[in-house]
Parts: sequence; structure tokens; C-alpha cells
Amino acid sequence: MSAFLFRLGRWAFRRRRRVLAAWLAALVLTAVVAGLSGGSTNDVFTIPGTESQDTTDLLERRLPAFGGGQAQVVMATHGGEKVTDPGPRAGIEKAFKELADVPQVASVTDPFGDRPQVSRDGKVALGDVQFSTSAGNVEQSTLDAVQRAVKPAQRAGVQVEYSGSVYPGWQTEISEAPELAGLVVALIILLITFGAVVAAFLPIVTAVIGIAITMTGVTAVASVVDIASASTTVALMLGLSCGIDYGLFILFRHRNNLLAGMDGEEAAALAVGTAGGSVVFAALTVIIALCGLSVVGIPFLTVMGLCAAASVLIAMLIALTLLPAFLGFAGGRVVSFVRVPGRPGHPERIARRSANDPGSTAGAAWARFVIRARVPVLIGGVALLGVLALPATQIELGLPSGASKPKSDTQRKAYDLIADGFGVGANGPLLVVADGVDGQEPVRRITAALGDLPGVTSAEPVARRNGVAVIQVVPRTGPSDPATADLVHRIRDRRASIEEGTGAHVTVGGTTASNIDVSSKLSSALPVFLVVVIGLAFVLLTFAFRTFFVPLKSIAGFLLSVCAAFGAQVAMFQWGWGRHLLDITPTETVSFLPIIMLAIIFGLSSDYEVFVVSRIKEDHTATGDARGAVERGTGAAARVVTAAALIMFSIFVAFMVTDDPIIRSIGFSFAVGVFLDAFVVRLTLVPAVMALAGRHIWSHPRWFDRHLPDPDIEGHRLERPHRDRPVEG
Repeated sequence: MSAFLFRLGRWAFRRRRRVLAAWLAALVLTAVVAGLSGGSTNDVFTIPGTESQDTTDLLERRLPAFGGGQAQVVMATHGGEKVTDPGPRAGIEKAFKELADVPQVASVTDPFGDRPQVSRDGKVALGDVQFSTSAGNVEQSTLDAVQRAVKPAQRAGVQVEYSGSVYPGWQTEISEAPELAGLVVALIILLITFGAVVAAFLPIVTAVIGIAITMTGVTAVASVVDIASASTTVALMLGLSCGIDYGLFILFRHRNNLLAGMDGEEAAALAVGTAGGSVVFAALTVIIALCGLSVVGIPFLTVMGLCAAASVLIAMLIALTLLPAFLGFAGGRVVSFVRVPGRPGHPERIARRSANDPGSTAGAAWARFVIRARVPVLIGGVALLGVLALPATQIELGLPSGASKPKSDTQRKAYDLIADGFGVGANGPLLVVADGVDGQEPVRRITAALGDLPGVTSAEPVARRNGVAVIQVVPRTGPSDPATADLVHRIRDRRASIEEGTGAHVTVGGTTASNIDVSSKLSSALPVFLVVVIGLAFVLLTFAFRTFFVPLKSIAGFLLSVCAAFGAQVAMFQWGWGRHLLDITPTETVSFLPIIMLAIIFGLSSDYEVFVVSRIKEDHTATGDARGAVERGTGAAARVVTAAALIMFSIFVAFMVTDDPIIRSIGFSFAVGVFLDAFVVRLTLVPAVMALAGRHIWSHPRWFDRHLPDPDIEGHRLERPHRDRPVEG
């Protein structure tokens, strides 16, 4: 493989104009197709194989008015006024009449109608708007019309707030600020790392081109496939960070080759042939982990994983082709050093000393310390990660309700008003659907049986048509309370007794039940996901390093770092330790966060594993000195891994600057996971373990040599002719 990558890098360097033109043409083509297709991401979520999804499908076929998205419209008065007073009531009634005429609205429930919903103190009125299509397909123009329709109530002095599956302002506006902030921090880190402006800009330029192609491509595909808005956020985070990291790794090697006296073409080709092998295997592990999300069986997670995998694949291809082409254009300017504030000494002198004498670097000093104190370092590192992981034993999964939103958010305001006026359970009513009812008596019997269940505040039929009846069950507890999940399971477990003598079949659906089903399905899919992803990655890493022990060590380190990241997330967001620091409301862990974290952190941890261990293997292959190779290889990789991890960390942290609690928790969890994995596991525990194991870490069966080709990930065959070249200057 190293020989092929060497030839690829040399070809891209020589044919740099063609390579640049090809990538720019790809960008223009995807942009044009995206513009002409009119594609856009949406939030159409389906959960095949769950009872709540089966219930939704049944309602869409037989009772369409209850099969689409739903909004709760909360009207409240303050001071001495009540919603039942003539002025506020007239405004509310007029608002609901206008809501009934809004396009895509199937039905509305007036709070003063046949089924009045007014709080006991007369301060809060609750109405429902049922849409004729799913939440993700409700047009923005419809939501704008909803806002106009409630104006009569607002003019009457009534406060209007919204909640439900779709409502005005339900989608979080994704700002470009996190990406811009991450790019600025990345540029600063690259300036410090390289000391050269051109070298600092190149990985960012290539990463931005890759992200632009990915985003326009996703938009084009979104015209024929449902792609969740969150998919672009994850693809953007990974494409940007991986694109910069892969470019950084190859560019760092290229710069050292130039400082060793090689000409530009030879330096670039050798950098791609050596560091490029690590980039390929690192990217493949990330792609495997992301594609592994398909085993969960939830379409939006599958699409999210595939979009992110595509962004990583493009980042890898650009690093292997477009970057060496840019190196051809840049020439010697990648080693045109400038002084960087906060960095003592002349950058060129420091860079040449680092290339000529790797043992003089801070990374080498750290590696020597870790190897000298390998036993206490290993014990201390494992203990630290173990302590951080303890809160993860108390993790509670769910989809955050309005209670987790910022106090300025309309859903949070609606949640509080409903909880005060009707009880917290009214924020998450269950829809119990009885299929096959004949007449009113079966509906009455089912409703009575539901009302007698523990944990139920009320049960009331709200519709009956085409042999299908819908009964609204209001729990005593909130939508995110474990007791509500217990109630859903209780209804399902007692289905036979509830149906007895009615001839009907009862199922439980609605937004709350759907959230519960998603959490349950994700929890049950985790073991399968881990086996599939870790198994495939184990095979790939075994092939790359030709030993069983390195992949086993990599997986063990990943489990330590990801458990510690889970623990930090639980402490900060679930227990509320970050309540004042991050201005968050404590809530359960987002149900899909663990499986996304496992995929992404596993992929990224494999990145750093490959970057570090490939340098160790390179040295060991050349010298045969196992312990010395750990010291020298870790020292050689420390600087570039540190820069790569800090860039990744800063990009994830930048996504915490948002009001959306889900994106904030994702950014925090990824940032902690990357930081711990890079600095505690890969640059500390990995060299400590490898120093303890010595030459045994590279042991492998004899049949490896006979039957498996050697991918030469470290580029040993390529570097042999160049190994003893001195550094000039």
C-alpha cells in the first residue's frame, strides 16, 4: 500500500493543476445539483419495528386527522384576568377559528369546546392543533400562518406559547459561529505547530473544500432521501475535524522531509506514502464505526452515520490527493517560518532541531517520563478514568422534554404553564388506539380500564371513526419520568385484560410513547452495535499492525475513555453539576447520544491509535528495539497528535455555544471523549502498556507472514533509502 500511496502522492504533486481542477469541478457540480434539486434536510423520524410507529401508521391509514404532527397551543393570562373573561375568551375563540383554516391543519381542539381544557384557577387554557402530515413535512409557511392566526388572542392580552411535535420555532437554527470559531482556534494551533503561515492554512483550506463538497452533496441527496438536520451537524463536525487532522499528519511529515533536504516532489510523495497509510487506516476505522449505526435499525441514525462517513471519506481522499497538489503549488513556502507570539525561540531553528534531534522535543521528554514511570502512570491513568466513569452507572436515557429547554424557549414556557395549570403529566399525554371497535360500549369499557390503572390521571376518548378509537391517557408524571415509561409498559403488559370482551386490539402511541420506544430500541441495539463495529475494527487493525495485541489494547483504551466521557456527561447534564457553569437544566441523557458517541469516539480514538502506534512500529521495524521504539515513536507522534486532538477538541467545544441542549450535550461529550482518549489513553496509557509488554506486543502467528499481505502502514520500504539523510542548516 505504501508504494501505491507514494505513486499517488507523486502523481498529484506533478499533476497539481489537474487535481485542483478536478476537485473544484466536483464542488461546482455538487453545488449546481444541490441548487437545482431543491433538496433540504428535514426532521421526518420513523422508528420501524416499534409499537408507537405501528400506531402512527395505523392512524395515518384509518384516522388521518391523528396521524400527523401535533401542536399544543397554550393560552395564559396574568394578574387578575382569567382566560374565561369576555375579552380573553373572545380573542382565544377567534384564534382557534383562524387556526382551523390554516393549510395542512386537519383539526383543532378549542379549549372551550366539547372537551374543555381550562385550568382550575382559570389562568391557563390548552388547545390542540392536529396537522394532516408528519411533523417533518409541515411547511414553514404553515407555521408562519399559525403564528398569524393566534394574533387575536395576543391582542386581547393573552400569552401564547407552543409545544408538541411541531410548532412555530420548533427547529433550532444552526449558526455558522461554531464552525468559524473552531476554524480560528485550529488556525492558531496550526500556526504554533508549524510556525509557517502557508503550512497553517493548507489543512484548513483542504478541509473546507471537503466540507463544502459534503454539504452540497448531502443537500442534493436530500431531494430524494429524508435526511435529518442533525445529520449535517455531525457530518460537519467530523468532516471539518478529520479533514484538518489528516492534512496535518501528512503535512507534518512533508515538512520534516523538506527539512531533511529532500526536494518538494520527493518530500510530498514520501509523506503520502508513509503518513498516508496511517490516514487511510484511521479513516477506515472511523467510516466502519459510522456505518455501524445502520445495525440499530433507526433510519435517521443510519442516514446520519452514512452522511458523516461520506464526509470522512472525502476528507481522506482530499488529504491523499488535493493536499500534495497544494504542496506542489506552495513549494518551499511551507517552511517559510514566522515568529509566533507566545512561542520562544526562532521557529525555523526549533523545527530543524526537532527534525534532526527528535529526542530534544517536549513530546520526547513526556515519552521518556511515561516509560520510566510506566507502572504508576498506568495505575494512575486507569484510576482517573475509572473515577470519571462512575457517574455513567447512573445514566438515564430519554429524549429531553420541554423542561430541559432554556427558560426563554417557547416550549419551556408552555411546559411550565401546562404543569402549573393541569399537572406535569399533561405535557406528555399517551394516545391509546383501539382498532376494531364496534359502537360506543367497547370504547367506554377500554377507557374505564385505562382510567383504573395506577399512574393515570385521566383517560378520555377523543375520536372514533372507521372502526378506530383514540383515547387520550394523561399520566401523573412527566414525559421524561421513568414512571411514565413504566405506565406505557403496564398498559402493554395488561393489553389482554384491557381488550377483554371488546373485540378490539389496543396499542399505545403518541410522542411520549415514541420517545420511550426509541430509548428502548437504542438500548437493546447497543450490544449488537458494539460487537459488529469493534469486531470489524479489530480485523482491520490486526491487518494493519499484524498483531492481535495492539487492537485489543486499542479497544480497551477506547472503552476506558468513552466510559469516562459518559460519566462526565451524566455528572454535568443529568446530575446538574454544570447547571451554573454552562447554564443548563438537568435532564436525562439523550437516548441516541451513547450510540453516536460510541461510533464517533471509537473512530477518532482509532485515529490517534494509528497515528501513535504506526510511528512506534516504524521505529521498531527499523531498529528491533521494542522499548526504545515506544519512546522514540511516541515522542515523534506526540506533537502532531496533540495538535490534532486540540483542533478536534476546540471544534467540538465550539458547538457548545448554542441554546439547544441536545447539541450542547453532544459537543461536550465529544470534546471530553477526544481529550481523554488522546492525552490520557493514547499518549500516556498506550506507551506505558507497550513499554511493559516489550517485544511481546508485536507477537503474531506465523501464518500471518505466509497468508496475509503486509500493508506496510509505516512505509518502512519507502523510507529505507532516505533514513540516514542529514538535516541541512
